[in-house]
Parts: sequence; C-alpha cells; structure tokens
Amino acid sequence: MIIYGTALLAVCHLLGIVLGDWLGAALGMKTNVGGVGIAMLLLISLRVYLHRSGHFKPASESGVHYWGALYIPVVVAMAMQQNVVAAMRGGPVAVLAAIGAVAVCMVFVSIINRLEPVPAAVETKAE
Repeated sequence: MIIYGTALLAVCHLLGIVLGDWLGAALGMKTNVGGVGIAMLLLISLRVYLHRSGHFKPASESGVHYWGALYIPVVVAMAMQQNVVAAMRGGPVAVLAAIGAVAVCMVFVSIINRLEPVPAAVETKAE
C-alpha cells in the first residue's frame, strides 16, 4: 500500500527533525543541524532493511519511491536557498567556501564518472 510508504517517509522526516534539533542543541546552536540529511539517511536505511527482510511489499515501496522522488529535490532546494542567504550574510569568506565546495564536488563527480566502466553497448556505438 502506498500509504505505508508515505507513513514511513513521515516518520523518518519527524525523526530527522528531532535528531537534528538535538544535535544542534548538543553543539550549542539554536538551529536544526542536519535534520534533512538524517531523515534521508533513515529513509534509505529503513527501505533497504525492510526490502531485504521481506517486510516491504512492492506497493509500499512504490509509495516510498514516489514521495522520495518529490521529497529530496524539494527539501534540498529549500536548504540550498537558506544556505545561500546565510552565506551572503556571512561575508565573502562564506561565499568563497561555497564556491570551493561546489568546485570540489564537480571534480569528484568527474573522477567517479571516469572510473566507472563503460558498458559494451556504449562502446560499439561510439566507434
């Protein structure tokens, strides 16, 4: 049932918010630290665990896939907007750090893509 997948997503989101708030408090901040990331990791971990143990029916899994496809891009976009606003207020060092982080990620994605073996079907088309 798709509703079970939605319930699993909601539970992971709420746990991520609570754990992110606790982490922020433990670090002495009055903000949520990593709640969205924690929620995504919980969702991925629980989905894999339930799938491997046979407790996850295909309809429930489709619910997780559907909401996960919507949840991740929307939340990441919201978090990125907050980060940009905070970086602009933080001054040029924060902006340079953000630009550097993006550049490093681009380099690593390029390296990872080059390390992946090319399928045989793609090699024949290129010739």
